[in-house]
Amino acid sequence: MEACSSQDKSNLISYNAMAVVIISLQAFAGLWINAFIVFVLVIALVKKKIFNSNEKILLFLGCFRFLYFCFAWAGNFVLIRHPWLFYAHPIPQLSIAIQTFLNFSNLWASSCLSVFYCIKIANFQHSFFTFLKAKIDRMVPWMLMGSVLLSLIISIVAYKNTEVVRFDNLNATCLGNYWRLTATSDTYFFPIFFLTGFGFATAFLAVSFSALLLLFSLWRHKRRMQANSVRNISVDAHIKAMKSILSFFFLYSINFTCYVLSLVFAQETDKGILLLLSVFVNAFPIVHSLVLIFSNPKLEKALLMTVLWVKCKVCGR
Repeated sequence: MEACSSQDKSNLISYNAMAVVIISLQAFAGLWINAFIVFVLVIALVKKKIFNSNEKILLFLGCFRFLYFCFAWAGNFVLIRHPWLFYAHPIPQLSIAIQTFLNFSNLWASSCLSVFYCIKIANFQHSFFTFLKAKIDRMVPWMLMGSVLLSLIISIVAYKNTEVVRFDNLNATCLGNYWRLTATSDTYFFPIFFLTGFGFATAFLAVSFSALLLLFSLWRHKRRMQANSVRNISVDAHIKAMKSILSFFFLYSINFTCYVLSLVFAQETDKGILLLLSVFVNAFPIVHSLVLIFSNPKLEKALLMTVLWVKCKVCGR
C-alpha cells in the first residue's frame, strides 16, 4: 500500500483548494452568462411566439452550455474533494460520457453558427451555394439534431472504451494517485482521443472555411462597390458577420491548441500544466458566449439594460 508524506499531502491540499476556486469561478461565470442568454431568448419567444434560425442556435448553445458548466463544476469538485468515488463503477464511465456529450454538442453547435452566418451573409453565384442559402433556415434544426446525435455516438464510444480501463493502485492511500492513474491510462483511451481529436478538427475546419469564404465574399463585394462612395447594407452585414466569425476563429484556434497540448501532456506528472490547459479550455465557452451577446443586438440591449438596472439599485442604496 502506497502512503503519502505529510509534505505531499500538504501540497495536494493546497493544489486542490486552488483548483476548486478556479473551477468554481469559471463555472459560475459560465452559468450566469448562459442563463442570461437563455432567459432573454425565452422571454422573446414568449412575446413573439416565433424564433429565427439564429436565435434557435443561440438558445441551443445557451442551454447546453449551462448544463456543461453545471456538470463541469459538480464533476471536478467531486473529483478533487472525493477522488475515491471515481474508482466505483460506473461513475468514471458516466462522467466521461456525459462530459464528452455536452462538450461536443456545444462545440459543433457553435461551428454550425459560423456556417449559418457564412451561408446567410456571403454572396456566391454557385448553384449549390444558392440552394443552401434558400434552405439554410430549414436545415438549422437538422444541423442541431445531427450535432446531438453525433455527440451521443461519441459519448457511447467513450463509455464503452472507459469500461476496459484497468485501474491500478486501487488500495492507494494518496489522493494524488487518481491524477496519475488517469494520466497513465492513455493506451486504453486511444479511441477516445482519436474521436475527440477528429471532432475538434472537424469543428475547427468548419469555422476556418466559414471565415475564409466570408472574407473572400466581402473582398469581392467591396471590389464591385468601389465606384460607389455610399456604404452598402450588404457590406455592413459582411463586416459585422466577419467580426463575429473571426472572433470565433481566434477562440477556436486557442481552444484547439490547448486541447492538442492536453493530449500531448496527458502523461505529465505536473498537475499544474493540466490545470492551466483546463482553465483555457473551459474559458472558451465563456468568452465565446460573451462574443455572442455583444454581436447580437437583442442580447446586447438586454445586457445594457440589466447593467443599468443593477447600477441604479446599487446607487439607490
